Amino acid sequence: QVRLVESGGGLVQAGDSLRLSCTVSGRSPNYYAVAWFRQAPGSDRDREFVATMNWTGETTFYSEAVKGQFTISRDNVRNTVYLQMTWLKSEDTAVYYCAARSVAASTSAMAFDYWGQGIQVTVSS
Repeated sequence: QVRLVESGGGLVQAGDSLRLSCTVSGRSPNYYAVAWFRQAPGSDRDREFVATMNWTGETTFYSEAVKGQFTISRDNVRNTVYLQMTWLKSEDTAVYYCAARSVAASTSAMAFDYWGQGIQVTVSS
């Protein structure tokens, strides 16, 4: 079993930066690919892909909406995944979820087996 716990969310102003953290614990936490997804408030759509990274950290993918604005990284000593968000906009307001799956990165929420509880990020304009 793998457990993920997000932290670092909150209320910020447009243009600010924020770094989310996701601590991964359980069996072999460093051998998992990780990703961030988000769901906007009141949205009935599926969770939106944001960024993903394979277990070595050598492969990353970003959605077009955040490319150049967000950066995913991982520290396998601390078993922690980060999402550095810069130049935040009101449309970045959402609940952000950390997810994990075995080895390979993926942009599909359905591919991930483990999820955090989500953390709110609110950007005021």
